[in-house]
Parts: sequence; C-alpha cells; structure tokens
Amino acid sequence: MTNNSTPHLPADYDEQVRRTIPYYDAIHAETIELVRSLDKPPRLWLDTGCGTGAMVKRALGQMPGTEFILADPSDSMLEVARESLKGEARVHILGPLQTQDLRGRVDGEPEVITAIQCHHYLPRTEREEAVMTCYDLLSPGGTFITFENVRPLTAAGTTMGKRSWHRFLVSNGRTPEEAEAHLARFDQEYFPITVEEHLDLLRRAGFGTVELFWYSRMQVGLYGMK
Repeated sequence: MTNNSTPHLPADYDEQVRRTIPYYDAIHAETIELVRSLDKPPRLWLDTGCGTGAMVKRALGQMPGTEFILADPSDSMLEVARESLKGEARVHILGPLQTQDLRGRVDGEPEVITAIQCHHYLPRTEREEAVMTCYDLLSPGGTFITFENVRPLTAAGTTMGKRSWHRFLVSNGRTPEEAEAHLARFDQEYFPITVEEHLDLLRRAGFGTVELFWYSRMQVGLYGMK
C-alpha cells in the first residue's frame, strides 16, 4: 500500500478492522445519522481517508440526492473501493491523495467532509494542515465530521483504555502477544491527541460551531461547522 499506515491488507480490511476497532460499524452509522440530521441533505460529500469505501456504500441508499467524492492515500484501498462501488454514477474516486494534498483536486465545494479514523496516522503539524484543508474545501455553512483514536487525559486513563482495548482484541481472536504488538503502535505508528486538543484544533482551523458528539473508551467523534 502507498502512504497508508494501517496494518490490514485492502482485500480483507473491513473484516479485520471490525476485530481491531471497537464500534467500527457504529462509527459509520453515527456519521451517516449526523449527516442526515443536517438542515438539508448535502449535494456533495467528500470522504477523505475513505479506505475501501464501505461507509459511502452504506450511505448511498440513505442519501439519494448526494454525490460522493472519495480519496485515500492508498491506491490499493482505492482499487477495492472502485470494485465495490463499480457502476455507481454518484461516486467519483480521486487518485491516491493525503487529505492535506486535496486543495485544487476537488471539483465543487462539498457541504460535508468526513475523515474517519485516518488523521491519527499524521504527525501533529500534518494533522493540523489536514484539518485546515478540510475547512478550506468546505462550502460556507458546511460540516466537517471526524472520528479518531483519542489519547485519554491522564496516564492512568491511557493505561485503563489500553487494558480495555487489549481485552477487545483478544475476545476477537487475537493472541495476547498480538494484542500487545498492536497496542505498541500507540505513539509509534499512530499519534492520538486528547479530546481537548481535538476541540482546540477545530476551533483554530476556523470552525464556528465545534461539538463532541460521540465518545467511548479511546475513540471520539467530533464535528465542526464552517
């Protein structure tokens, strides 16, 4: 894969990630439900870090008037998305791109941009650039929605969160050693920030309305409205 730090291969990504990230399907459902709660359905929805396109495939039937643009750093992931969404006239898939490289590559101004479980792979300066890029790309009044792995506020909270995540991994077929190896990626291959830092980042990017709308264990869902 190109510029994508996930340990899962594209061909079975969705199956493997369900065994890795608690509430994976719920995260997609919560994102779609939030979009459906906007004052009107978006004409254009950009999903950056789209992976295999699983969330967009789910959203298509619920958003019949919406066109979707998909982007991801991994060409291999995008190949799976192209096959999965083949024949969908409302879906437009860009070449492999990081979020911060999307300026000038998106036709139109999306009313919704989603970034689900993708920006935590970026160092802080690149994460800030990615969020600011999303702000710039949005239409006036548009909404940015993100779900991310999150850093608890304290060292004790981080320890508790990792124990819970370890149990989840083992209960989903990982050996204790495999679970430990996965958790060892924390601060090495992905770089979570706290809820407070997330909220501050959205405000500094320029969003006038900033909300935390979902939080469980070491995952968080937030949105900002331009």
